[in-house]
Amino acid sequence: MLFKHLLRVLPIVLAVALLAACGAAPAAEPARELALTVPTQNAEAPDDNSRVFYEIFVGSFSDSDGDGTGDLRGIIDRLDYLNDGNPDSGLSLGVEGIWLTPIFQSRSYHKYNVADYYAIDEKFGTMEDLDALIAACHERGIKLILDLVINHTDLMHEWFSAFTKAHRNGDTSDPCYDYYCYYHRGETAPAGRSFSQLSGTDDFYECNFSGDMPELNFDNPAVRQGVLDIAKFYLERGVDGFRFDAAKYVYFGDNPRSAEFWEWYMDELRAIKPDGFYIAEVWDGDGVTEQYYFAMDCFNFTVSQSSGVIAEAAKGGKASRYTGYVESYLNEIQTLRADALYAPFLTNHDMDRAAGFLNAEKGELQMAANLYLLGPGAPFIYYGEELGMRGSRGGANTDANRRLKMVWGDDDTVADPSGTTYSADNRAAQTAAEAMLDENSIYNYYKNVLMIRRANPEIARGTYQSLAIDQGKLGGFTSTWNGNTVCVLHNPSKSAETVDVSKLGGFTTLAAVAGDAEAALDGTTLTIPGQTSVVLR
Repeated sequence: MLFKHLLRVLPIVLAVALLAACGAAPAAEPARELALTVPTQNAEAPDDNSRVFYEIFVGSFSDSDGDGTGDLRGIIDRLDYLNDGNPDSGLSLGVEGIWLTPIFQSRSYHKYNVADYYAIDEKFGTMEDLDALIAACHERGIKLILDLVINHTDLMHEWFSAFTKAHRNGDTSDPCYDYYCYYHRGETAPAGRSFSQLSGTDDFYECNFSGDMPELNFDNPAVRQGVLDIAKFYLERGVDGFRFDAAKYVYFGDNPRSAEFWEWYMDELRAIKPDGFYIAEVWDGDGVTEQYYFAMDCFNFTVSQSSGVIAEAAKGGKASRYTGYVESYLNEIQTLRADALYAPFLTNHDMDRAAGFLNAEKGELQMAANLYLLGPGAPFIYYGEELGMRGSRGGANTDANRRLKMVWGDDDTVADPSGTTYSADNRAAQTAAEAMLDENSIYNYYKNVLMIRRANPEIARGTYQSLAIDQGKLGGFTSTWNGNTVCVLHNPSKSAETVDVSKLGGFTTLAAVAGDAEAALDGTTLTIPGQTSVVLR
């Protein structure tokens, strides 16, 4: 047993045996019904973008063909693990969206330098495999979004080849001469940017991330149309939207101009797919991120990582600080755009994994899950987080250690990415196969938190109001949607707290508990054990 924490949710059949997706049929063990019930009539798949997403680093997830590299068919094979299409089965994690890191033709293992946007990297599969994945996701009510990197390309992209040829020939009339940002020898290089010399010329091309990643020139209308055509191609193929990498670098160091570009771009994409899911990586403080909300939703980096507001509360800080921050942030972004979504996460492929700074044995990772999954908007889970997977750059200073192979615990042949140095003995306390057998695993904790969220749709979709609770480490909020109001309370401390719910509103039912099953409502007296969250109706 990994930890003492339990959950009580609607009656479900626990995943007490390996799923077929992990290579074995479920064992014939009796189902166990958990004691506390919540409404099941609201458990339908969401019809909007307020859903839980799961980030998959494609090359490290699941290998279908035995070559050691994760691929699109591998993801299809694992969909039952993520979402089996039946929200009431209790036999899958229950995510409602998937974000794939880049899948396009590229020389690197991570694919963030694209050589051909119209080809699936051969290690990941084919365009037909993508079509099959889109169809399989849609059958289960899952939205699929692709990682689109458009501020730079790879040196091997045909645009850069044409740009290089034009510069070597000194042909300023060539349409590709201005496809990338550059300056001539003798001119002053723009401050704060990185450049490499273009072989065979006196010109230097901009490359802020790497010499292999030349920066496109978005003052060129042909470039704008080119990157727009790429997105249109995949939207028309059935993809539900995009995660836009490095969005603030379209115009390096110039957020107003970058944001202006994204407003134009989003207007064009929404004309094709108005209900698409579009989210930007603007890795910066809220003041910068909010400049982009006129165009699209953005990940919230303030709450992420070991220094974030979520981790602070999960480690025994004041939950009211987190809920107060969420209310303030929501008010700000929804003033900028009425349908703006809050998009929290703990970590992603560019960060040290959460289980390295949130101790699952002490219940910290579970408390963090309560805080950001039992809340508004569209939270993102990084693959393996639900298993307590660890991984960090470490002394080798390599991001490969943050993108380790998924620990399935069966015969999956997926291998670590090139450059991995992280110890194989320190990656996770349990494999996915083991975790699904253990009702007290982190996996089952996450799964049941997602079931609580789905059974109480007000949590994700309602009008959010933080509660002014000046009692210990308690914090909470109410959320009203379709005429119904729920109350979510968090106690991240080590000790129990007693609350008079009559002071919170007309809540009479303890609908769900995430944490210690000893939580109880006796009349108007609510007892919340330490490291526990509750939902009241």
